Amino acid sequence: MHGAPKYGPDFSHFDYVNPDAPKGGMLRLAVVANGYDSFNPFVLKGIGAAGIQTYAYDSLLVASADEPFSMYGLIAESMETPEDRSYVTFNINPDARFSDGEPITAEDVAYTFKLLTEEGHPFYRSYYSEVSKVTVEDKLKVRFDFGDTKNHELPLILGQMPVLPKHYWENHDFEGSGLSVPVSSGPYTIDNFEAGRSVTYKRNPDYWAKDLPVNVGRDNFDAIRYDYYSDDTVALEAFKAGNYDFRVESSAKNWATAYTGDALKSGKIKKENIEHERPAGMQAFVFNTRKAPLNNAKVRQALAYGFDFDWANRNLFYNQYTRTQSYFENSELASSGLPSKAELELLEPYRDQIPPEVFTKEYHPPSTTGDHTLRDNLRTAMKLLKEAGYEIRDGKMVNAKTGKPLGFEILIWQKTFERVVLPFKQNLAKLGIDVDVRLVDTNQYIQRVRNFEFDVVVQSLAQSNSPGNEQRDYWDSSNADRAGSRNTIGVNDPVVDALVSKIIQAPDRESLITRTRALDRVLLWGHYVIPQWYLGVDRVAYWHQLQRPETTPSGGIDPRDWWMTPDTGK
Repeated sequence: MHGAPKYGPDFSHFDYVNPDAPKGGMLRLAVVANGYDSFNPFVLKGIGAAGIQTYAYDSLLVASADEPFSMYGLIAESMETPEDRSYVTFNINPDARFSDGEPITAEDVAYTFKLLTEEGHPFYRSYYSEVSKVTVEDKLKVRFDFGDTKNHELPLILGQMPVLPKHYWENHDFEGSGLSVPVSSGPYTIDNFEAGRSVTYKRNPDYWAKDLPVNVGRDNFDAIRYDYYSDDTVALEAFKAGNYDFRVESSAKNWATAYTGDALKSGKIKKENIEHERPAGMQAFVFNTRKAPLNNAKVRQALAYGFDFDWANRNLFYNQYTRTQSYFENSELASSGLPSKAELELLEPYRDQIPPEVFTKEYHPPSTTGDHTLRDNLRTAMKLLKEAGYEIRDGKMVNAKTGKPLGFEILIWQKTFERVVLPFKQNLAKLGIDVDVRLVDTNQYIQRVRNFEFDVVVQSLAQSNSPGNEQRDYWDSSNADRAGSRNTIGVNDPVVDALVSKIIQAPDRESLITRTRALDRVLLWGHYVIPQWYLGVDRVAYWHQLQRPETTPSGGIDPRDWWMTPDTGK
């Protein structure tokens, strides 16, 4: 994205893989969800099968995991773009093939773009919105023109596009494909499945790209199987019993107390904290600002004083977590202190449109450390709610004008999260606020969030080291009411829109950092979320037959780089 890529034209493999890793065995994984009903992950309808996009589809280019944003040839063997990046031309590798052996052509790429933007998930329409024209120049050359834009990221964004077979989808219903096994383009194909319960991918023995430098040392398993579990406690016990091989632990309590038994004692199960350098993003209680009273920033700010992270970290999480204080946490993109001179130059034109605290205070979420107590925080919340037009009547917090009680619902899909949410509910009850906690299955949760049918949810707003076009999907007003967008919050602010555009148009890394920090400040002081916590390591448990490379890239672990020792492989 900025500067020269790390790997030169003659590189043989990425530094973080083992080029001599043996091939073989089956990697067994688990998914905690209520099944799936589709093998098409590119549409809004349905729940896609785990792993389908990762293992069954290739893109024009592929990113390296140890750079902020550099991409290398995969389906496209080369690309051409001018200095102003006003267009990009992809030259398709003449050896590229779909899983049925048909060649991948420029026509397939152009067809994929049209299919995704017209019939695919609404995300694609937004993500590729600045493409003005697509031209098939010959059988293996396709050009994308970008019109009047300064978005230098677009050539890389188009490089991320998966490539779908025109000869297949012309004869199938893209939006309603269900569990029809599609023709794909990646290293694996669907081998067998039990609808909603499991899916197994097998390595395509005729995969054309297995010896490309970007694939050397990767995709080492002959097969990859996902089994579905409706409950995480059951899934953990199944892992310890040897029913699957690899697990990333999300529960601090489990990590501290549940990994016991003979397999752990004997070393058959390995348990590691593996450090990474990727941005943590923002895990938080996320408000739906489309709904009253959560459309009132003062109310949202007040509610944050009812969440006692410090108590939860001590009593629930064994002090494993750090409080999140930025949408770009754990990266150089995160704001801190007061705005720099460069940030002030960006923010000054909007002084009358954004909270004054953006200029005068460093953002910190409410805390109960030091001299601060929960009682102090609840007093502050009471004061803010009074300023927002609320008062206590008969023990209930109500709107002073209408008498309507203040209350909302927190929607969750993980039962283990009840122990976090219920103390928050109890703290708010002390303010006379009624909170309902609704536990639903994963499919219902996904559909309700997609359609913004919630008050508050717990979400992780993931970020990369190179923010760009995807920021529109998170924050831009054009996506505030578009079902399926990542603007879950409903942010609808012209200042945010302007700052997102500036990030997308950043000419160099230094300006990208400055502009991202400025956006971070405006979002934080908008009180759109109650920040929770992050972890600077991956908590990983795996059975001893799995091996991993000595080098872990800054982006963290990826099972696609692991392998199974031949003598114990399953």
